[in-house]
Amino acid sequence: MPIHDWTRVTPGTWHAFHLSWISEIQASLNGGLLPAEYYAQAEQLMGPYGPDVLTLQSDEQEPGSNGFDSADAGSGGVAVATRAPRTRITAEGESEEYARKRRTLVIRHSSDDRIIALLELVSPGNKSSQAAFDAFVSKAVEVLYHGFHLLIVDLFPPTLRDPNGIHAAIWAKLSIIPYLAPAQEPLTLAAYSAGDPKRAYIEPTAVGRELLEMPLFLHPETYIEVPLEATYQAAFQGVPRKFREALG
Repeated sequence: MPIHDWTRVTPGTWHAFHLSWISEIQASLNGGLLPAEYYAQAEQLMGPYGPDVLTLQSDEQEPGSNGFDSADAGSGGVAVATRAPRTRITAEGESEEYARKRRTLVIRHSSDDRIIALLELVSPGNKSSQAAFDAFVSKAVEVLYHGFHLLIVDLFPPTLRDPNGIHAAIWAKLSIIPYLAPAQEPLTLAAYSAGDPKRAYIEPTAVGRELLEMPLFLHPETYIEVPLEATYQAAFQGVPRKFREALG
């Protein structure tokens, strides 16, 4: 199923779809994709990522480690990839109301519920004002510097605030080498490994394309692949017919 142009419908329609899509991804990850010692849970965090992410877990851990060594990521009988993700680009660094209501998919370790990674579906509200945009970018950067891996799915076109997409704004805080979105591929899927150095695996895309699987890191060198296309299709079945027809 191709990516739809979500600017054709109201932010509320995207918000409802966002909740369904997050739910489908959560079910997929907890249904066997994650190793047994991890779990995924949709959460409504305070601010873009919440005080627990930025303060309660980072005082005694090495950045990017999440308090676990590489052996943790591969146990539990589930295959976890260690090869480089197959994205085309790799980089190495040196309506606000609905945005506030959105859910972030949080990956935690079962032993002590420590946050390992986050998955964020960008909403129109994240780009609706300079303050909302700056807050999203700042918190994403803070998350990475505190050692939490991140996967961002941005299916909304660039605005004057992010002419190359939200990933470009995030990456500008991590590297002096800018990211320029291809003219015909303005939408962006971006997976971040929060090790040292920080790494980004970027897949530019566009309306009408199918979604590719994207890596979600559990450790700086290991990850699982998130079935974005299959979960998107499942969630889209619940969109009211009126809006499915508007989306084409």
